[in-house]
Amino acid sequence: MGKFTFKLPDIGEGIAEAEIVAWHVKVGDRIEEDQPIADMMTDKATVEMESPVSGVVTAVAGEEGDVIAIGSMLVEIETEGAGNEEDDAKPAPQMAKAEPEPVAPIAAVEVQPAAPAEVVKPVLIEDVPAQSREKTTASPAVRARAKELGVDLNDVKASGGHVRHADLDAYLSYGSGQGYRAPGASAKRADEVVKVIGMRRRIAENMAASKRHIPHFSYVEEFDVTALEAMRADLNANRGNRPKLTMLPFLIVAICKTLPDFPMINAGYDDEAGVVTRYGSVHLGMATQTDAGLMVPVIRDAQDKNVWQLANEIGRLAEAARTGSAKSEELSGSTLTVTSLGPLGGIATTPVINRPEVAIIGPNKIVERPMFVGDTIEARKLMNLSISCDHRVVDGWDAASYVQALKKLVETPVLLFAD
Repeated sequence: MGKFTFKLPDIGEGIAEAEIVAWHVKVGDRIEEDQPIADMMTDKATVEMESPVSGVVTAVAGEEGDVIAIGSMLVEIETEGAGNEEDDAKPAPQMAKAEPEPVAPIAAVEVQPAAPAEVVKPVLIEDVPAQSREKTTASPAVRARAKELGVDLNDVKASGGHVRHADLDAYLSYGSGQGYRAPGASAKRADEVVKVIGMRRRIAENMAASKRHIPHFSYVEEFDVTALEAMRADLNANRGNRPKLTMLPFLIVAICKTLPDFPMINAGYDDEAGVVTRYGSVHLGMATQTDAGLMVPVIRDAQDKNVWQLANEIGRLAEAARTGSAKSEELSGSTLTVTSLGPLGGIATTPVINRPEVAIIGPNKIVERPMFVGDTIEARKLMNLSISCDHRVVDGWDAASYVQALKKLVETPVLLFAD
């Protein structure tokens, strides 16, 4: 028998460490060659590690959420062969861990409520047989309210000779600690402690860095998309076997057509080097919600694609992100991001910039409202569009001018197809 130490390999150019996001084995498990042992997340992708040998797991590097360096021990396996270490060269005892309890992603913890302040703590009368208690006095209004709530007024301490509304309020505030729950109220639930690991941790770090480093400002404009929605309906009615068109492909075409006149929007800012790069191609990030958290797959060279090609890419990349099959290069290198909540879109948003980009665009939901068109009132389909920009690179006038140019194209959709 021998010891085989599986060290975390170099899983990406320039990667120095990776986070353990899921264990597929534990100490004591018998595993086979090529069996998955752990999922490791880097800045670029999540990679499944497979065992190079068969044997029994004798040690693991840490718990889910721990970050380990490239080249350090991931698992130690007792194998039938000679292994890759001599017995006297095995890792120090502190590296081996006793078999850990399975770690659940969410652990429920009962938290005892703090004792209420003496000033307002209601005092319940002692447990005396009901027939021996003095009759509690209260106004008809208080009695009616107590009856409606199912509260026995004999259980409520009277502060001024008879029970008042304030006394009843105090009892209701702290009575739940004595087992009271008002009719219709939800049952008390235990607090939950959720460990922030994997994609959720990466999102938290990226968003915090973005808000910490970038002075954001947002601008919102209303678009009349009535004509565009009519065009979209006509195209969908005659699409054949092509994908159904949403609003997003049209918006992307409009974004790409207007960017040449506003190069500061399609840019990246290296604040350490003090350099702004204005990109010639539009590699459009598409914020996508997945079970693992928010991911941003990238539509490469969006400026070269028509609405049908964009619809294909949007569907393909969204599916790859949701199923975890997106490649590393499909999740990096964006120059500008679009984020949309679809039908949940809301009235307006103030999206957070995907650093080191300098802008992010957020279309909101389409609503039908009456609107003056000349001297008449018509039902029109309206949509607010939000943009957040890095004020170190983009001035407010530039952002507003860009959105107005975008508005012109969207509200005159025939221009989207003109050279």
